[in-house]
Amino acid sequence: MKFPVSFGLSFLGILLSGPIGVSQSTYTILASGLENPRGLAFSPQGVLYVAEAGTGGSTATTDIQCMQVPFPVGPYTGGFTSRISRIDADGSRTTVVDGLPSDMTNPLSGGFLSGIADVAFIGNRMYGLTSGSGCSHGLLGTFNEVFQVIDGNAVPIANLSAFQQANPVVDPEPDDFEPDGTWFSMVSHGDALYAMEPNHGELDKITAKGEITRISDISASQGHIVPTTVVFHDGYFYFGNLWHFPIEPGSSNVYRLILGRGRLRSSLPVLRRLRESISTAEAICMCWSR
Repeated sequence: MKFPVSFGLSFLGILLSGPIGVSQSTYTILASGLENPRGLAFSPQGVLYVAEAGTGGSTATTDIQCMQVPFPVGPYTGGFTSRISRIDADGSRTTVVDGLPSDMTNPLSGGFLSGIADVAFIGNRMYGLTSGSGCSHGLLGTFNEVFQVIDGNAVPIANLSAFQQANPVVDPEPDDFEPDGTWFSMVSHGDALYAMEPNHGELDKITAKGEITRISDISASQGHIVPTTVVFHDGYFYFGNLWHFPIEPGSSNVYRLILGRGRLRSSLPVLRRLRESISTAEAICMCWSR
């Protein structure tokens, strides 16, 4: 399920407070009026871009049309209200591309929203990651994907829904299984993109040509730990996990994945006391999903 966030986008500093003992941070509102902001990225020119999940919609599908997400998280409804925005230095917002898939969970589970999950750059080329698409999310004829933004249009690059359905992970969680996935974060490294999916528990590589390769089936060694945020630094992938709900204190970790080996181990033990998984690579926005 997805957790609502403030409509204001704030520079939050490093947010490792509480039991870790870091001094309290201050923040300044940069932009407001955003529609459920999720991932963000700076272009090579230093311009800030934000993925916004949108406001969902009322379109629905049935189990006759496709496999549905189990109750009470599902069934979903959806619409085309997600977008990517540019935020200028003065806080003004400009739509880069809109009319993108957005979904909402069953109101009984909170009516949480998802849509465009993240943005990333390879050189000057902008890419987006969808999380609110797919028949199981109420939007027949759509699929979760990586797309390139070209002249204000979202041009599909890779069909992530089809890849997941053709290449299941070892240990999925049946009680809240997402047939189209709930993709959370994406980073670029070299000439490829790397996307993290928390419901199945996997990290996948996507090339600019649309080729998809699984880098790590996290569920195979860790079970359903709900991996969320991912960054790449100095030869390693680092990612945080959210764990199950209700949150158990001490259950979230930061892991390190060695590129090319798929080998995984827990890293940075001091962060194990975090109650939730926080991406500190840019330390700008808190955006949650399951």
